[in-house]
Amino acid sequence: MGNASSMLTQYDIEEVQEHCDKLFSQQEIVSLYQRFCQLDRNAKGFISADEFLSVPEFAMNPLSQRLLKMVDGLNFKDFVAFLSVFSAKATMHHKIEFIFKVYDADSNGKVSFDDIIEVLRDLSGPFISDKQREQVLCQLLLEAGYTRNSHLTPDDFIKVLGNSGIKMDVEVPVD
Repeated sequence: MGNASSMLTQYDIEEVQEHCDKLFSQQEIVSLYQRFCQLDRNAKGFISADEFLSVPEFAMNPLSQRLLKMVDGLNFKDFVAFLSVFSAKATMHHKIEFIFKVYDADSNGKVSFDDIIEVLRDLSGPFISDKQREQVLCQLLLEAGYTRNSHLTPDDFIKVLGNSGIKMDVEVPVD
C-alpha cells in the first residue's frame, strides 16, 4: 500500500477506514489513495515535505511550515488519518486537538503565550504589529480566564474553543 503502481485491496481500504475511525467512506479512501499516489512522485510509499509543497493551496497556507512538521514522511494510512480531522464527520474535540498540535510547535504538550504569538505572526504577517498582537492575545486570554504566563493544555483549548463552531470541513472529490 502506498506504492503508485499498486492497487488498494478491499482489505487495505477497510484497514485504512478503521485507522481513520471511519471518517471517510470507502469511495473517498480510493480517491485519497489516487491523490496520494500523484503526490508520491517517486512511488516511495510516503510523501515528503517537498511533495506536499507541490500542492499550491498547501504551499500558500501561512501555517505551511508548521504543518510540514506534522506531515513530512506520512505513509498512506497516516496521510488519511491526518486528513480525517478535516472530515465533516470529525468531532469538534478531534479538530481542536489538531489545532492544539499546530500551536504546540515544540510538541511539549503545552502552548505558551509566545507559541500563540508565533502563530498569530504567521497568520497576520506584517499587517499587525507585535504590540497589537500581544494586546489582542492578552485580552483574549484574560476573557478566557488565563494570563500571559499561562501554559495551555489540550483540555484548555477544548474548554476555550469547544463551543466556537469551528469549521474545518473539506470535501473529498469522488470520481
